[in-house]
Amino acid sequence: MDAAMVLLVDVHAHLDLFKDDLDGVIARAKAAGVKVIIANGVDSQTNRVVLDLAKKYDIVKPALGIYPPDALQQEVDVGDYPIQLKPYDVDEELAFIEKSEPVALGEVGLDYKTGKDIAGQKELFQKFIDLSKKLDIPLIVHSRKAEQVVIDMLDASGAKKVVLHCFSGKKSLIKRAAGKGWSFSIPTNVVRSEHFQNMINMVHISQLLTETDAPLLSPFPGQRNEPAFVLESLKKIAELKGLTVEDAANAVFQNYQNLFL
Repeated sequence: MDAAMVLLVDVHAHLDLFKDDLDGVIARAKAAGVKVIIANGVDSQTNRVVLDLAKKYDIVKPALGIYPPDALQQEVDVGDYPIQLKPYDVDEELAFIEKSEPVALGEVGLDYKTGKDIAGQKELFQKFIDLSKKLDIPLIVHSRKAEQVVIDMLDASGAKKVVLHCFSGKKSLIKRAAGKGWSFSIPTNVVRSEHFQNMINMVHISQLLTETDAPLLSPFPGQRNEPAFVLESLKKIAELKGLTVEDAANAVFQNYQNLFL
């Protein structure tokens, strides 16, 4: 397939986790047809890395956020997210995010799998919901083992611009969120995930986006994920929607433009 024929977008990647070979990662993404990578921050440190990467690479756009802090601490402790956490003031970081003009707020949300501070997570998420409405930019939402609560909070707040990242909720929640006009980003491991394939079938093409969550969720077992592989999500969307890859790519890229620009 000629990369020049497709317009690819990766709305959720963690480029801060690519160290020495990021130039190569970006070059491979461009060669694959990726026009936009939305790099997501998870705390004060990574937000600043994201902003620096957006200045360095023309295809990188910044999403700034605070991942549920107690869940992130747990993931760092067990080695799932290889960074060294440093203390920071959450409200000061929110003020920094507001003035930094990100294209979205992410990665934000709730995580009841590894996090235990339920009240604290909800309070922080609500602040991001409110900030999203104030800035009129999308939320890129994490909702692991907390899908019902996330949907309830977004609904109660009248949230409009929402991207449900790697949403693993049951079919009734997918239908409810789709009915609100929210979007779903399909990760590259859709190639072997019946759940995400069902989501593609359930959700209108106008509400689908593509993501990698790179370097996580690789479509290729044993291989690190990277933004170039977002084509795998696109190919599965095309297959299940009965579209050519080019038509599916154009539709998804239009969705990106409608939501983020």
